[in-house]
Amino acid sequence: MENCCKIDNKSCIAVFLTILGIFLVALIISTGLDIQSKMQETENSITVSDTGTIYAKPDLAVATASVISEDVTVAAALSANAKKMNAVIAAVKAEGVEENDLKTTSFNISPRYEWRDQTYYYSGERVLMGYEVTQSLEIKIRDLEKVGAIIQKATDEGANEISNLQFTIDEQDELKKQAREQAIAKAKSKAEELAKELGLRLVEISSFSETGVTPYYYGLEKASSAIGMGGEAAPEIQTGENKIEVTVYITYKIK
Repeated sequence: MENCCKIDNKSCIAVFLTILGIFLVALIISTGLDIQSKMQETENSITVSDTGTIYAKPDLAVATASVISEDVTVAAALSANAKKMNAVIAAVKAEGVEENDLKTTSFNISPRYEWRDQTYYYSGERVLMGYEVTQSLEIKIRDLEKVGAIIQKATDEGANEISNLQFTIDEQDELKKQAREQAIAKAKSKAEELAKELGLRLVEISSFSETGVTPYYYGLEKASSAIGMGGEAAPEIQTGENKIEVTVYITYKIK
């Protein structure tokens, strides 16, 4: 009786191993065919890319005007800062800037310390001298002829830092569309020329992608260096041109 059980167990193991072997062979064959299919799909395609470029005059200037105030107490520093910033806001509004185009982007209060009886770095006594309040206002200027005048007005009323001046285009969708169409036409032409040279035939487009658009602000360097603090003459601002680029990638199935 025990011998029969042993024979049956051995038979069961043999059958199990046989089935497992068949399954593994089938899996290997299936995987190999899938890899071969993908390799053939990859081999029977080409990818081309090209870039479309559009130049356009900006219609919007964006600048940040900051007021930095110091005093011995927080209340005094806040009061001085608020007075100057309110004057800056009123001045730029008087030049035609709408309230929707003004936005406070940062507001900071920080203590100001000095070291006394200092013989080496961080030695001596650390003394609280007062507080510094910094408030920054983002200004969108739609009348580009007034950029210099508005910056001058802001500095006259107490803005002691002007930064991040940029010239951009408010509505870029149409320009991006033109750049994309240009890039696609160039990429298609490149694919047709390449297929002709290689003796291939383009069957269909299998994939398409494009990069993001990063505008470049021509004339920004001049504008930044021209900004002054106070004085009678307003800074001369050069808006230049913006460059908008779209790069496309097109993959074709070929024969």
